[in-house]
Amino acid sequence: MRLAGCVTWFVLAGWALALIWFLGGVVFALSVIGLPLARSAMEMTQLSAWPFGRDVVHIRDLDQKQRNRLTATSGTIGLVANLIWAASFGSLLFIAYLLAGIVSCLTIIGIPFGIQAFKLAGVSFWPVGWRVVSVELAEIVRTRKARDQLAGYATAM
Repeated sequence: MRLAGCVTWFVLAGWALALIWFLGGVVFALSVIGLPLARSAMEMTQLSAWPFGRDVVHIRDLDQKQRNRLTATSGTIGLVANLIWAASFGSLLFIAYLLAGIVSCLTIIGIPFGIQAFKLAGVSFWPVGWRVVSVELAEIVRTRKARDQLAGYATAM
């Protein structure tokens, strides 16, 4: 089922949206400052072309590193990179995904494609700091994060 969804998505809109991600990654790869954006854009290129069976999780939820000087610095660099991305390719991609999601949701058959488009629209503004993983791994990471938060509430009381 995932393969059929991915192939249909790719034929209808995925190739064009993935091409925008790819071009954005190439543009930002030309400068040293844009390398974090280029890495994220290349990951999102794959997700945009073949979205079914994959999801995105934040890198800090994946690696479980606590806040320290290094993670704070990388987070600040990521914020600046995301602001640059949002001002350039991010807004274009957001509008493209939003339109693709609305058009897809006009029919019952297109609703799964619309859901994927809306998921990708959310990531299109802030791609730095997110990693593409399987939906199974994303569920494990989210469950672990929820358990940790619940344990934090239990110790605070």
